[in-house]
Amino acid sequence: MGLLNLLLSDPLTFVLVALPLLYSIIIHELAHGWVAYKMGDPTAKRLGRLSLNPLKHLDPIGTLMLFLVGFGWAKPVPVNFDNLRDLRKGLIFVSSAGIVANM
Repeated sequence: MGLLNLLLSDPLTFVLVALPLLYSIIIHELAHGWVAYKMGDPTAKRLGRLSLNPLKHLDPIGTLMLFLVGFGWAKPVPVNFDNLRDLRKGLIFVSSAGIVANM
């Protein structure tokens, strides 16, 4: 039953595992928005999504799935690729940003 069993059996370990997992998802999405912003798209910044505040990013179902099965997701950061100064590089860099942030 994923992280919920850990919560019941060892609450301290649950916190030590759950918080980094939640923030890795948040940082993943933040990275997409930040790179898009640096490449000319202000959409995520304008919508307040360039933030480490979990409430701006967490998807209720994705968070629940993280705790139930150990795999979750956040709300995707909006990117308007028409605003990017270099579309080809922008597609590559914005798409890669989340992966690089998680590494």
